[in-house]
Amino acid sequence: MAKLIYSMLTSLDGYAEAAEGGIGTGAEVPEVHSFINDLFRPVGTYLYGRRMYETMVYWETAHTEPGQPPHGLQYARDWQAAEKVVYSTTLESVSSAKTRIERTFDPDAVRKLKEEAEADLTVDGPNLAAQAIRAGLVDEYHLFTTTSVVGGGKRFFPDGVRLDLDLVDHRAFDSGLVYTHYRTR
Repeated sequence: MAKLIYSMLTSLDGYAEAAEGGIGTGAEVPEVHSFINDLFRPVGTYLYGRRMYETMVYWETAHTEPGQPPHGLQYARDWQAAEKVVYSTTLESVSSAKTRIERTFDPDAVRKLKEEAEADLTVDGPNLAAQAIRAGLVDEYHLFTTTSVVGGGKRFFPDGVRLDLDLVDHRAFDSGLVYTHYRTR
């Protein structure tokens, strides 16, 4: 059975998205990007909400941009190789291969997807992840914590949910970004 992983950049005060935008820096350096590439290369399926998909679809054509660094080219190849499921009631079509639209997030369908998958899955974006967390579907959490405190926005973890986690791994980068990996008990 595959694992469902939730991973995002988060501010020091726990926001995956600040009310006014950006949540800090540290992830754009090659060392961090290469680490993320290696960490998520085995992922077979990405679960996205519409907004996160619209951000990530950049990787469908990123390899065609002149001057793309090696870690960017590698991420584009890995992203293109994975399946993508976009949960949206408004998106009419997708512009990437290996992508399908689902109109609603169905926890039972995701459980079945986990059971049948040969490779791990990720759920990306705080809104969609909140649904998966509340349904008890998330097996692992990978946080990339910036050095910024943003004071508000969309939280990495949804309010009203209690989770007991085990720390599996951690790493601090020269950029100040801190990676922590937790597993549900």
